Amino acid sequence: MSQTPFDASIPVLTEVFADEPAATAPAPAAPAAPDDDWARLERQVSERVLHALQSRTDFVLEQRVRDAMAEVLDRALKDLTSEIRAGLHQTLEKIVARAVAQEIAHLQTLKK
Repeated sequence: MSQTPFDASIPVLTEVFADEPAATAPAPAAPAAPDDDWARLERQVSERVLHALQSRTDFVLEQRVRDAMAEVLDRALKDLTSEIRAGLHQTLEKIVARAVAQEIAHLQTLKK
């Protein structure tokens, strides 16, 4: 095999990519003061607990209102049913009494 001499017109890899210093990483932010970390943590925990309590409170409140409304509506329905039943009985008694009185009056007029 013959060795071909190095051709100077062909760039070599080190010439194409020049060594550039690596970009310096930004300086890390100064660590927050421990008091700030604790305050932030306290706020986050408080918000989570408050959110959990509010959703649970909403559920319990809705359930209690629903139960109370069911009791009130049941009682009102029973009272209304009793009033309607009593009114219906009175009306039927009056209708029957009038019908009987009219029939008796009609029969009495036929006998005369």
